[in-house]
Amino acid sequence: MNFDEFTGQVQHRLELPGTGETVRAIRATLMTLGQRIPEGAAEDLAASLPMEIRWYLTGAVYDHGQRFDWTEFVSRVSEIEQTDPSTAAYHARVVIDLVRTQVPLSDFQQLRDQLPESRDDENWRKLFEVVDAGGWGDAEEAQTGGGPQSKSEPESEQDHEVESAKAIESKSTSADGT
Repeated sequence: MNFDEFTGQVQHRLELPGTGETVRAIRATLMTLGQRIPEGAAEDLAASLPMEIRWYLTGAVYDHGQRFDWTEFVSRVSEIEQTDPSTAAYHARVVIDLVRTQVPLSDFQQLRDQLPESRDDENWRKLFEVVDAGGWGDAEEAQTGGGPQSKSEPESEQDHEVESAKAIESKSTSADGT
């Protein structure tokens, strides 16, 4: 897969309007991930990715192996991507799922091994929710109109309120036929 195909896949999956927003989502996710994991692990993971994408994990990162949790990861991605944290978290999950399809299983497992996934540690399992739900697939996309949806609880009370409002709006739209 080349750069254009990779960004095209991310743009399609995230339903982003343009390449700029797409590249910003990819860059935010992979640069922040590159900051969190050791340099060697970042290089292993990046080796199978398109050169331009590989650079976000390796060349754009000056300090690998930093210790921070899922919440800080989302905060950093959100800041770089210039979007709200719940959107940044979803974008990161989808980008990581596409990365999973491009790298050897051993390199992806090495990534998972680097990031604690238990409830008591850093909650990194949230990064892998799309992967663990079976990944992005044509069947899920056809059924949901946008690929697999996160089955996690909302990131915050505000996210819960937004999801509740969307559910209410959806029910009222269905009821009145518009």
